[in-house]
Order: sequence, then C-alpha cells, then structure tokens
Amino acid sequence: MRYILYIMFSISCLALGGIFVKLSVLPPITTGMYRVLFSLPIFFLLNKFSNSENKMNRKEIVISILAGAFLALDLILWNISFHYTTVANANLLANLVPFTVVPISYFVYKEKINLNFIIGAAIIILGVLFLLYGKVSPSINNFKGDFLAGLTSVFYGLFIVSIYKLRNLFSTIQIMTYASIGCLFVLLPVSLVVEGFFIPVSFQQLYPLLGLALLSQILGQGGLSYCLGKVKASYASLLVLTQPLISALYAYIIFNEALSQLEVMSMFVVLFGLYIANKKSV
Repeated sequence: MRYILYIMFSISCLALGGIFVKLSVLPPITTGMYRVLFSLPIFFLLNKFSNSENKMNRKEIVISILAGAFLALDLILWNISFHYTTVANANLLANLVPFTVVPISYFVYKEKINLNFIIGAAIIILGVLFLLYGKVSPSINNFKGDFLAGLTSVFYGLFIVSIYKLRNLFSTIQIMTYASIGCLFVLLPVSLVVEGFFIPVSFQQLYPLLGLALLSQILGQGGLSYCLGKVKASYASLLVLTQPLISALYAYIIFNEALSQLEVMSMFVVLFGLYIANKKSV
C-alpha cells in the first residue's frame, strides 16, 4: 500500500510537467533546456552516493548519452505542443509510446507481438480518431499541437528502446545522469539558435523551471522509476494510466481548459487501449 501511495504521488508530480511548461514565460525549448540543466546536478549527486555495484563502461555511457538526444527531441516537440493544444491532449498523445517500442523490439530484439497489443492498438486508433473529431473548438493549430504531441511519443519510444538492455544492468539514476548530458547537448544549441539566449532573472521566470526540474523530473520521473519495481506490474500499469487524467484535472482547475464529452470519452477509450496493449498474454 505504501508504494502505491508513492507511485500516485510521483504520477501527480509528473503530471505537473505540462502545467509548468504552460506557466513558463520563457520559450518552450529554452524551458525544456533549463528543466534538464537544473536537474542534472541533482542526478550527479544521487549517482555519486548511489551504492550500485555495476559501473558503466565507455560504450554504455555513449549509448546513454545518445538516448538522451532522443529525450531532447521528445522534450522539444512536447513543450511546443502545449502552445497549440490542450494539456490533456498533449499528455494523452505523448503516451502512445507502445506504437514505437513494440514494433522496434520485434525487429531488433526479436520479441513477439502478442494479440493484446494488436487489439489494444485498434482501440487506441479508434479513441484517437474520436479525440480529434470531438474538439470543443477545432482549428489548424489544435491539430498541429496534437500531431507534435503524437510525434513526441515516437522519440520517447526511441529513448526507451535505446536504454532497453541497460535497464537490466544499471539503475535509473545512472542512466538518467548520462542521458541528461546527451539531452543538454541537444537542447542547449537548439534553444540558442531557434529562440535566442534567455536567463531567468525573476521569480515568475524561475519557479516553473524549478518546478519542472524538482517536481516533474526528480520526484515525478525519478520517483516513478524507483517505485515501479516495488508493486505488481498489473497495478503499476493501471496507476500510470492516471497521469493524463490528473494532468487534465490540473489544466481544468488552473487554465479552465474544458473538454467536450466526446473528448473525455475518447481519453478513456485510448487509456483502455493502452492498458490492453501493455497487458501480457496469459
């Protein structure tokens, strides 16, 4: 019970990511860059005092850094998507990671695609179509934001596939430390070239960035990664699916982002499809 409460706390922190991005007065890519920059010293500190027996060699460090580059592209697209679509849609569509991970795992790691994934994928596609059709005020920008959020899931899926084998040997802290370096290598130059040079100088500019680093990145992503191994996979998969719903609730309270009845129904359809797709065949 204790770890279930920890997971729900971590998910609630993780769900604040889109909220802080929308609250940030800095450009979206720069916001993502500071999220990683501010969390990196904490990861280094945690990594230094971790008692992990396995140490990464040069090849494994390079793989983690390259995975971080995919994570950077994920953050770039995700942060930009919030300027065009709702927090609920951006979070939901960014969770379509199985569409990337499962096919790549099939071709690269020779893992079989089970019937549950095919059924779940069909349900998800149906739910997404309803989601796009049921917008309160449809516009080109809305669909652009949805497309960017969906593309986000592709790059996060590539990140997961890149560290697939490393997760069996090393801790999340070890992997995320080097992945954050790779992430920063991409985010820093892209933010400078595309958006210019910005330094947060006021509390209004700083607090969303600190919120992203401490709550979303460390307590959210880091806490969730730690807790997932402590409860049954079936419980964990159901709890993780609450993240888009919690994000939607935050957005409704803070930004008054309303969803149509069809959008709400579509969200549950997609989440159910994700649950089925991730469920292992008996």
